[in-house]
Amino acid sequence: MDHAHDELETLPGSGPMLQAKDFKSDQMVRWCPGCGDFAILSAVQKIMPALAVPKEKIVFVSGIGCSSRFPYYMNTFGFHSIHGRALTVAIGVKCSKPDLQVWVVTGDGDCLSIGGNHLLHTLRRNADLKILLFNNRIYGLTKGQYSPTSELGKKTKSSPMGTIETPLNPIAVALAAEAGFVARVVDTDLSFMGEVLSRAAKHKGSAFIEILQNCVVFNDGAWDSIAAKEVRDDTMVRVVHGKPLIFGKNKEKGIRLRGLEPEVVTFDQANPPKDLLVHDEKAPSATLAGFLSRMGEPVAQGIFRAVERPTLHELMDGQIEQARAVPADLQKLLKGPETWTVAA
Repeated sequence: MDHAHDELETLPGSGPMLQAKDFKSDQMVRWCPGCGDFAILSAVQKIMPALAVPKEKIVFVSGIGCSSRFPYYMNTFGFHSIHGRALTVAIGVKCSKPDLQVWVVTGDGDCLSIGGNHLLHTLRRNADLKILLFNNRIYGLTKGQYSPTSELGKKTKSSPMGTIETPLNPIAVALAAEAGFVARVVDTDLSFMGEVLSRAAKHKGSAFIEILQNCVVFNDGAWDSIAAKEVRDDTMVRVVHGKPLIFGKNKEKGIRLRGLEPEVVTFDQANPPKDLLVHDEKAPSATLAGFLSRMGEPVAQGIFRAVERPTLHELMDGQIEQARAVPADLQKLLKGPETWTVAA
């Protein structure tokens, strides 16, 4: 599908700048009223103008699920692929056209179940993709079956007695696969979501963002226990590079390490302890980020890791150029490095 048929826009600094409305397609947005997908779509469209990337240089790829309607609603190029395979299609797009900015929109079922294997290898290869994982802890499009992130014991249409499977932790999975940029945000925090999306867009390499979002029909209140307005100050902590991990309604709580386990401490906000953990998103090792990803409460949100290394398409292009520099020897290629004679 191709929405990038408008006249080319002028980039900032040389003429009129694009606005969020320029990234809205002519398609009616078909999600259930109150769905968290609306907020994510709005946040993405709002950050696009400031990226200074022409619309014809942006591609949104999706798989199957409610979130996968996303490309229809963006006035850019888009590809609605098949279940669990959005990442493979996106890698092909990026490696064949490295000048494109490629976004992948997927869900906790599409990406972590049938597409789980592709996620691991996409991240370890450092494919230069911006991956948005919509996590509502349920299969919404197929009407309410449990997903890889559903809580243990959750009763759904496919688990009437409660799930018996331990849920996946998407952030921990991404860190284990050595993703260079890993973040978590909540759909109701539009301003912060926009900040994180902007950072991800500018990151060179795999950028993985888990977005905690609600499904009002099949899993309403999916994250209310930690993200509802009346509790979130005490149940979530925002990780900020170079800042100590402090949270609470009065900023009177913090996190420090007790051996190898994060520990919550309460203190006088005017005199915080000296041994509170200070977040370092640039740390070469993902060890600290791993600790934070596994905290039950408070749940960490923000950018866990932001380090860069050569990307898949850069390394691939380098090998192609290296191969082209070697004179072709057809006979050597046909015979190969291993030959043998079969005796009669």
